[in-house]
Amino acid sequence: MALTIYGIAFSRAFRSLWAVNELGLDYTHVPTHFMKESKQPDYLAVNPNGRVPAMVDGDLVLFESMAINLYLARTYGAPLSIEDAADEARAVQWSFWGVTELESTLLRAMFTSLGLFGEEADPEKANETLNKGCGRALGVLDRHLDGRDWLVGGSFSVADLNVAGVLNLARTGRLDLSRWPNVSGWLDRCYDRPGARKTLEMARSARG
Repeated sequence: MALTIYGIAFSRAFRSLWAVNELGLDYTHVPTHFMKESKQPDYLAVNPNGRVPAMVDGDLVLFESMAINLYLARTYGAPLSIEDAADEARAVQWSFWGVTELESTLLRAMFTSLGLFGEEADPEKANETLNKGCGRALGVLDRHLDGRDWLVGGSFSVADLNVAGVLNLARTGRLDLSRWPNVSGWLDRCYDRPGARKTLEMARSARG
């Protein structure tokens, strides 16, 4: 089966769609909705967890956006790949860090800011949630980026895409990241890339 990414762009599938767009790959996009089609039998045959994204590449089936993106970087090369083994390990480290340290709080803050899924829109409360839940972690990231353009090595890589992909929740929720200027500048560099711009347009269309 040709390379296929499942999941609408206004979901965690954003990260893997950004990866294939960044790599300039030919792929099939199946816009599986995370609250609808993802629970149907045909999709559960691909990802029995009933979540997006999922990827099929030939005989390989993967779920979890970080695993998919690390595979894509290793398999399809520049600009996401990392040649040095230590730097590749650091990319895995930062990818896991983004999910464990940031994602759940960013989701809550985004829902509150935009008034999604039963939340009342309250940007001030959303930023309080951000500062309380992610302030320490964002401080770690901000200090790491001091004097650096990119997370690992000297160029954009899968490490940047994965962590910036998680932080797209903050951008979507219009959360205030000004306390962390190195993070803000780095995100601007990441999202100024053509692959990111293309995927953001896909996400806007998916959100409606």
